[in-house]
Amino acid sequence: MRYIVATIFFFMTVFSISAQTDEDPVIWNHEVKQLSETEFILIVRGSIFPGWHVYSQFTAEGGSLPSEFNFKNAGTDYELIGEITESETVKEYSDIFEVEETFFKEKAIFKQHIKLLNTDVKQVKANLFYQVCKEVCIPADIDFVFSLDGSKINTGNTTIDAKSIALGNKLKLNLKNRELLSQGQENISSDSSLWVIFALGFLGGLIALLTPCVFPMIPLTVSFFTKHSQKKSKGIINALLYGFFIILIYALLSLPFHLFDSVDSQILNTIATNVWLNILFFAVFIFFAFSFFGYYELTLPSSWANKMDAASSKVGGVLGIFFMAVTLAIVSFSCTGPILGGLLGGTTLAEGDVATNLTAGMTGFGAALAFPFALFALFPAWLNSLPKSGGWMTTVKVVLGFLEIGLALKFLSNADLVGHWGILKREIFLIIWIVLGLLMTFYLFGAFRFPHDGPKGKLSVGRKITGIVSGLFTLYLILGITNIVNLKLLSGFPPPAFYSIFETESDCPLGIDCYKDFDEGLAYAKDVNKPILLDFTGWACVNCRKMEENVWSEAAIYPILKNDYILISLYVDDRKALPEEQVFDFQYESGRIKHIENIAQKWGTFQDINFGAVSQPFYVLLSPDLEVLNTSIQNTDADTYKLWLLEGLRNFKNKD
Repeated sequence: MRYIVATIFFFMTVFSISAQTDEDPVIWNHEVKQLSETEFILIVRGSIFPGWHVYSQFTAEGGSLPSEFNFKNAGTDYELIGEITESETVKEYSDIFEVEETFFKEKAIFKQHIKLLNTDVKQVKANLFYQVCKEVCIPADIDFVFSLDGSKINTGNTTIDAKSIALGNKLKLNLKNRELLSQGQENISSDSSLWVIFALGFLGGLIALLTPCVFPMIPLTVSFFTKHSQKKSKGIINALLYGFFIILIYALLSLPFHLFDSVDSQILNTIATNVWLNILFFAVFIFFAFSFFGYYELTLPSSWANKMDAASSKVGGVLGIFFMAVTLAIVSFSCTGPILGGLLGGTTLAEGDVATNLTAGMTGFGAALAFPFALFALFPAWLNSLPKSGGWMTTVKVVLGFLEIGLALKFLSNADLVGHWGILKREIFLIIWIVLGLLMTFYLFGAFRFPHDGPKGKLSVGRKITGIVSGLFTLYLILGITNIVNLKLLSGFPPPAFYSIFETESDCPLGIDCYKDFDEGLAYAKDVNKPILLDFTGWACVNCRKMEENVWSEAAIYPILKNDYILISLYVDDRKALPEEQVFDFQYESGRIKHIENIAQKWGTFQDINFGAVSQPFYVLLSPDLEVLNTSIQNTDADTYKLWLLEGLRNFKNKD
């Protein structure tokens, strides 16, 4: 279905939502032209960087977002005369949205005629929402203040009120022994993490090879290169080049995510834990799953493949091979698209920079797709050993469909946890996974069929083995939900144990008493004279759950946490709004101002300014008088964590 193209286009923009770039693609200015004592023309001009475009107010519905003005106090202080006029626009048909879009190139000019109803009015405020696009699209908005009498406007952007100053200063800790934080810090190796993501991408590519969109093309393509080259060596070189271009194409698909770096250090966390974005991922993955079940086919416009195929035939040589690789990427999309969607979604669950993670995963995916073309080009006789295409590839697609639904539930769970909806509790989540496991097991043993399944035949050995594995995993889930076994292997995917349909003694990890406000926890630590374990965590943080369920639960560690430390768990993805009296603007030393209106923004900023970190889990040991007791630590093993806790206790006892 061609509507999936719009979904992919959204994926290319989604990580830019709400982000501001160091170099805005549009430079805006405004002025006022006076016509009489009561009538004025308000003018807004935008200078658009080369290659970028801004959408008109009147672009067609169903396409990109139009520009939209909102004039404050219009109808009371003044009236709007006529509609906003625009400068020259360009119209082009969009294959993505299948509508004719209207937009500005190089410059955009808007004019609004107003007439005062109150002659004491000296300024007019307006807000412009717009979308500027190149390889990616950035929705943004900007405020304008028009001075009607020529007086200077104080926008209030460079100063903050006394309340904000007081609350901002309260966030800054006067830490003692601060230099210890960065000494010998235990960090996850970013290189190691990237290799893991590359490996996962490679695994996804290997799975894609088994689908009916890709598998039959292996012998056809390799045979083409070996038979249509005058020399065998030339055919091998061309096939290897073809494989290289496949890797390059998939790596380049991640390029738009590297175009911008946000000045807000918390932006990636904000995006990854955004409630509506997680719901979008859930819906898209369900959509992908039913395509794998055979209810509809996902395709890119056929004209794209035809154009690429024609280009490869026309230009020949190296460039022709490149276009052949592009053609493969397009025609195989109905099978690779859902897997790539899973890879994209998975990067939001991983540690580190989303764009870098995505590049590693996409490169791994492309490498797996390219591998057989290079391998069989070197050893063409091996082509005879390949299994024939058949119904087994349909089975692979159906199994992937069940896995897509299972992954989709993780994103719905993220939204539920962050939004505090209480809908997808741990037991409900696991029951749905059990139902999916049973359905997949029954399908694999032939109990029911999907629309694109062929005639019913004898079950293959591979299908039986997969069915047994599915059945055993389902049994593991059943034993886990009944507390007969511990589901440590799944730590981080189901909701935490305390997020249960049954009443629990505590809403803290493992039932340990904890504080979710730093000041409250600090006050209690002073009263009982115990050191603090400061735990920067998140509702949707997979590695946080792994640490709690695999490390904190260890018999040698749990008593230390429960008895010797005051646990303060600060959730940096909690979107719950702060009380009005606690909402404020925080001003960084650079002068940048950040509006703090929810719990996530407060504790995310708190972590950033005091400890120079934005990742989770992140652990700090403090004394009640704010002395750092040990180096900070992140995701690690049980032995290291135990020694770290004990060292902190020794330093606390010896500090006097």
